[in-house]
Amino acid sequence: MLNHYETVFILTPVLSDVQMKEAVEKFKSILTENGATITNEENWGLRKLAYPIQKKSTGFYSLLQFDAEPTVIATLETQYRRDERVLRFLTFRLDKYAFEYAEKRKSVKSKEVKEN
Repeated sequence: MLNHYETVFILTPVLSDVQMKEAVEKFKSILTENGATITNEENWGLRKLAYPIQKKSTGFYSLLQFDAEPTVIATLETQYRRDERVLRFLTFRLDKYAFEYAEKRKSVKSKEVKEN
């Protein structure tokens, strides 16, 4: 059975835009290779951290929403831990209310993009 998941990860700020996009593509390919379907991707850009992590005060935030089997999460999080570019990550399963909210947020974002 496929569940709805959302993962947010913070990449180290010393990366160039190309390196950051390469890291995001790496995690997306890990998901798709393991049978996940990516439903939404958001790049939140360089943001200030609430507290220093590894002596860094900023990081590149990225969000991926996907549908996958529960076994895929262990593989993804192992790759997060192995990649030294990742400062922090959080992956969680969306319940029906969180999924509805995520869909609503996604539709609002797409309307904003179409207007611009």
